[in-house]
Amino acid sequence: LGQLVESGGGLVQAGGSLKLSCKASGLSFVGYSMGWFRQTPGKEREGVACINWSGGRTFYVDSVKGRFTISSDNANNTLYLQMDSLKPEDTAMYYCAVEKQWVVDLCSGPGSRAYWGQGTQVTVSS
Repeated sequence: LGQLVESGGGLVQAGGSLKLSCKASGLSFVGYSMGWFRQTPGKEREGVACINWSGGRTFYVDSVKGRFTISSDNANNTLYLQMDSLKPEDTAMYYCAVEKQWVVDLCSGPGSRAYWGQGTQVTVSS
């Protein structure tokens, strides 16, 4: 049974950077799309960035384009999210998810067969 564990969250000042990691165990990325999602209390979960297992296709929500970069190390079954020029509105719990979906479809809304991590908190102070 596949498991995902996120790490790398924390408190950072506006304009700073963080790099999130999502380590998969019992699961290979081959054939999957992977993505990062975020959620704040009272708001719906948002797909931030998604990538297919080959790395050939990516999707970013408009609000993070040019600031966030998604990548994967398939040999180590690890997904990354490099977050630069962070803004207070990026504050959220960040989750990774993996599913056999098209990249855009995954970011639009993972299905019932998605694997999810437990989340890592990102807080950006102004």
